[in-house]
Amino acid sequence: MWLLRFVILIATLQKSIPTPCLAYWLLVMDVCVAVVCSYYWCAGSTKKKLCSLLFLIPCCVGGMPQQIKAPKQVPSFEYELFEGDPDLLRTVVATPTQTAPWIDPSSLKLKHRIGRGPFGDIWLATHHQSGFDFQEYHEVAVKMLHPLKQEHMQKFIDKFEKLFLKCRELPGVCWLHGVSVVNGKISIAMRFYEGSVGDQMAQSKGGKLSLPDILRYGSQLAKGLIQLHSIGLLVLNMKPSNFLISDHDQLVLGDFGIPYLLLGIPLSDSDMALRLGTPNYMAPEQWDPEVRGPLSLETDVWGFGCSVVEMLTGVQPWFGKSSEEIYHSVVVRKEKPHVPSGLPPAVEHVINGCFEYNLRNRPLVSDLLLVFESSQNAIHGDGGWVGLGSRPIKEKSVGNGYTTWYLSKDHLQVGDTVRSRSPLNARRPHTVDVREGTIVGLDGDADKNSFALVKVPGMHNALRVQESTLERVTFGFAVGDWVRLKQETNSHSPVGILHAVQRDGAMSVGFLGLETLWVGKAYQLQMAEPYYVGQFVRLKPNVVTPRFEWPRKSGGTWCSGRISEILPNGCLVVEFPGRFVLRNEPNSFLADPNEVESVSFDTCPGIVEKYHHVEDFHWAVRPLAIAFGLFTAMKLTISMGRGISLRLKKNRTNSQDSGGRKSGWRRIFRDASSTTK
Repeated sequence: MWLLRFVILIATLQKSIPTPCLAYWLLVMDVCVAVVCSYYWCAGSTKKKLCSLLFLIPCCVGGMPQQIKAPKQVPSFEYELFEGDPDLLRTVVATPTQTAPWIDPSSLKLKHRIGRGPFGDIWLATHHQSGFDFQEYHEVAVKMLHPLKQEHMQKFIDKFEKLFLKCRELPGVCWLHGVSVVNGKISIAMRFYEGSVGDQMAQSKGGKLSLPDILRYGSQLAKGLIQLHSIGLLVLNMKPSNFLISDHDQLVLGDFGIPYLLLGIPLSDSDMALRLGTPNYMAPEQWDPEVRGPLSLETDVWGFGCSVVEMLTGVQPWFGKSSEEIYHSVVVRKEKPHVPSGLPPAVEHVINGCFEYNLRNRPLVSDLLLVFESSQNAIHGDGGWVGLGSRPIKEKSVGNGYTTWYLSKDHLQVGDTVRSRSPLNARRPHTVDVREGTIVGLDGDADKNSFALVKVPGMHNALRVQESTLERVTFGFAVGDWVRLKQETNSHSPVGILHAVQRDGAMSVGFLGLETLWVGKAYQLQMAEPYYVGQFVRLKPNVVTPRFEWPRKSGGTWCSGRISEILPNGCLVVEFPGRFVLRNEPNSFLADPNEVESVSFDTCPGIVEKYHHVEDFHWAVRPLAIAFGLFTAMKLTISMGRGISLRLKKNRTNSQDSGGRKSGWRRIFRDASSTTK
């Protein structure tokens, strides 16, 4: 048995037997041996049973390691080539182009390491490709990821296989040769590029690039991002060292979304900052996407802005800070990278928009492309810039908590059902201009305030309303609505916020507990109770163990708090003004919207509960009430004491005149009680 296995292995190494055939013949041999051994085990003597057990050992040992499933290769085929004479046809063997991403590990020859990133090392290697009629050697860069478990490696390779051919069709993304497993690590081979934007910055004066180069590279970078987003991939690791430069001085994305492919796969490094990107370029929702997410197209926009700022200044955002310090600055204190002054107004506005803390208020990549391409025509040869002529620059902030980047993401069309837009994360106003109507006409252009003609039922004439005050309603839903899944799941909260509504009924929702947007149909959702900033909430009575930590009162009951912030996935940030805390003690907690209920004077039935609700407004309410009670008691005591003292003096004088001691004391207490009344 061992001899047969050794012969098959030697034949495979000498290319006499293809690698897939090895597994096939070993499987056939193991099955045959298992059948024979089973027969001897059932019908044989004790000696034969022991022999059969010895024969089964190599079968079990050989079958224990789980092999990575390699995608099937398309075989070569023959065809007859017509060259003018039908009697003289030439037989040609064609080797089809690579349609599967798997690379034989023996065809990769590693030379030396040329880089190191948060997800693994980068090696310079040679990829040997051979066929019936050709031999090719390619110099490639191999990204060797950190070790993964066997089942997780297969999951990653399956994801990579689905996107391999799609990535190859994108000119703005690095050319992929394929994937392999080298030394037990997933290794992705890609075309080797001589330099990157980061290398050019290191060689330039001050470590920064000129404005014309930044605008040109920014336009090419935006095009590559749009291409990658079109196939459903996010980069999540935007930085100048990942922007490779081709031989024709064209920028291509060197990272095609490895962090996105690693979503849901546990890594050996538990540091969250090394899991989804490089800390200096990570958006707030990228640090903890299940809680502060979801990850979306706008997440890469934040990284785009950080990269452009580094190109302009030559200094890495948050340079010199640790991962914990960057987390505190970006997530907790909501600080933004400093954008240098002196830029064309349109560029300055769009870069500032990249750093909106609420991802829904950031511009799209198409907005970045439009601004960077249009600004290239306004740059002098010496690097200075001129104005954009008569074209006005839109102010990228409007009232009600929205930016025009947010409002421009969904263009209204004639026939859309619309209604007045409510403030972002705030209570809906009591009066609205348009409750619900249909657009019958549009007026204006992209550079001016656009208006819509809305036909409202019950009104004879159409209303002329500014587009920014309207929101589209599709199947009863609008972007920003609170929704609930009809069929709840234990993997994430069933209550979330609607991010996108397509006219065909497709929905994208941010749910607490999901790293990315949930995608489904309108029939799977229903409207949920909305929450807004400033609203008081408390845990529902049936919640025993909340998802997040929640403070208790001195009596053991749950505290009531006030919503200070609503994250894009519906996660609530709740503050507790009724709690007295010391300097280092937190007073802000997260909450699942499915676990809380609103609380107000209307929901507090008794005087005691109403008083407790007043206490929730500020920690000083109870001390003031106690102080007021003590002050009142002291005032009554002093008043009664003074009354008694006066009556004692008066009665003492009267008693000396009349000698009526007993009746005097009775009169004192009677007069004192009447005084207190």
